[in-house]
Order: sequence, then C-alpha cells, then structure tokens
Amino acid sequence: MADVLVIAGEPSGDLHASVLVRELKARHSNLSVCAVGGSNLQQAGAHLLFNIMSLSVVGLAEVLKHYGTFVRLLRWLVRWVRVYQPKVICLVDFPGFNLRLAQALYRAGLSKKAGGSTYIYGYIAPQIWAWKAHRRFKIARWFDALGVIFPFEVECFADTNLKVNFVGHPLLRQKNPFRYDPNGPLLLLPGSRLGAVTRIFPLLKEAFGYLKKNRPSLKGIVPFPNDNVGSYAKNNLSPDMTTCPLSELDNGVCGALMSSGTASLQVALAGIPGVVAYRAHPITFFFGKRLVKVPYLTMANVLLKEDFYPEILQDTPSQATVVAQRMATFLNDPQNARVRFENGAQRLKEMLSASPKHSAIEDVERLLGLGNG
Repeated sequence: MADVLVIAGEPSGDLHASVLVRELKARHSNLSVCAVGGSNLQQAGAHLLFNIMSLSVVGLAEVLKHYGTFVRLLRWLVRWVRVYQPKVICLVDFPGFNLRLAQALYRAGLSKKAGGSTYIYGYIAPQIWAWKAHRRFKIARWFDALGVIFPFEVECFADTNLKVNFVGHPLLRQKNPFRYDPNGPLLLLPGSRLGAVTRIFPLLKEAFGYLKKNRPSLKGIVPFPNDNVGSYAKNNLSPDMTTCPLSELDNGVCGALMSSGTASLQVALAGIPGVVAYRAHPITFFFGKRLVKVPYLTMANVLLKEDFYPEILQDTPSQATVVAQRMATFLNDPQNARVRFENGAQRLKEMLSASPKHSAIEDVERLLGLGNG
C-alpha cells in the first residue's frame, strides 16, 4: 500500500511537486510518497520509482521519438497502481502523458470515478485556455479534483462538475534565484530541456554578441538547472560568459535573454528587464502557430494581457539582431526599465497569490482524509 503517488514528467513540475511533497511530509511524517519524476522529488522525501527527466521533451517531433518508452511506462504504472493501491495519485502538469494515465486508470477500474479506491488529483492544469479546450471534459470525467495555479483557469472549467480550486502559484512559495542589479551580468536562460536548449542557446549567444559590440564590459552568465544543460553550456560559452548551477547563482543581473519557460516567470517575479526568444523544432512551430489560441507565449504576458516582455519568434527576420535591439532599449534606460518591471512584478504577485485555505496541500489532505484537510 502507498499513500500518494506523484507523476511529474518535466523539470518545472518536478520542482513544484517537490515543494508540495516536502510540506506534506513535514505535516505527516509517516506519509508514504512514491514518485515518477526527478531529483527534486527524491530530495523532498519521495521514493523515486523512475527518473523520467531524461525523457523530458516538448513538441510533437520530440514526443514521437520517445513514444514507445512512454507507452511502456504507462502500462507499468497501471500495474503498479493495481498492486500498491495508492490513496491519491497527484498528476502534475505533463498532460500528454498524465491525461492518458488518468484515462487508463479509469478504464482499468482503479480510480474513484470508475469505482476503484484511488483519488486522481491534478496539480497544475493542462493549458486548455491556450489550445485543446475540449480536454476539460475528459479531465472532469477522469479526475476527482484539480488545483490550478492561475486564477483565470477556474472559469475554464465552469461548465463541468469538477471541483477546481485556485491554489496559488508554487513559485511564490520558493526562493527566487534571480535578483536585479543594473551593474550585474546579462542573464541567459535557454531552458531546461537539452533538445530545446541546443536550438535556442546559439540564438541567445548571438544576441549577446551584438549587445557586447556597444558594451565591451558586458558579461554574460548562464545558470544551468541540470547536468545535461550544464555540460552543453560549458562547451559552448563565449569568452565573456560564465556558467554555474542555478542553485549556486549569487549574482544580481542587469537583464535576461530567455526562453518562454518557467524561468521567464521567475525573472518577471524578480522585476528583471528581459526579452523572450522562441525557437522550436520547425514541425512543432508550424503546428503551434496554427493551434495555439492565445496572443502570447510567455506567462507574464498572458497574465498582464500585454506584450510586457517582448517575444521574438523564429519567423522574425534577423531574429538575434531584433532580440539584441529590444534588450538594448532596456539596458540604455535602466531607471525607467526598473520602474516598469518592478511594477509588473508586483501586479503578478498579487494575481498569483491564493488564500491559505485553498492550497494544493489542503486539497491532497482532504482526499487522504487527514485531519488538517
């Protein structure tokens, strides 16, 4: 028997879920928690069944390469659930896999809604507001409860009978690794998945080179979130760049050139000026341009409903030059940039804060039948 099984298939989900597990274990030391995830969940006290971070991918083309592995893992997990009967399964983001797992558990009669003994809890919902909105009906059918991290997501499920709580954004419960310093180096954040990093880092490095022509003293820093990205970064630095583990970053930074992932929201919450560059696999970009229904890729822009952080897509002519030009406007006027981005950070923090009564921990405790829930 197990109490909780956590499935987090991406680096950001692994990090966010680890905060949840650590706090659950602090409240209930005897709680048995198993996980499919990464090192953050393991360090938080979960028994790691499978380290899935090596399979962390984004985009259609990348997923297809690992399709067979995901299918085998899904079948194995259904067998594991049948044997160990966890009270709650916490599915963290990773919708391409987690929705299929929820469906498989339902069809196998293992989940509560199918007459089984296991509650299915979703933490960090699929972005149905961006594309595939019809998925909300599948989620409502297969899940028992859902904790969303953006306030507008609750309304996305208003026409279903699913219990949905806005539980606040987990980044507000974590130390932000970034801080602003107008005299610091320029931050380069190419992402956490090696496949994506190899596409976007050369672009960021090229933009950094353009900026440096007019700012000879400018330095760059590339903090890496995992060993794979760290090894790549160390082998591809420009002479005026340094790198370090993200956890050891102690520099303030004057700005950020970045991808559109979770780290971009951390940058925004720190009030740091920046520019977002997007460069996906060509197939992924082709379909994404036609399927995604929101005007922005960066979550700070989605929340603020404006082009707050300039987004320079891969179909932009001379993409690296444009990235550098937009970044230069902020570096040339640091006082106004600081006011602008500090105000944006404050607005974001207000939007992403939730009542303590509506936390993911409270949700899981209720499903476990624990006294604090």
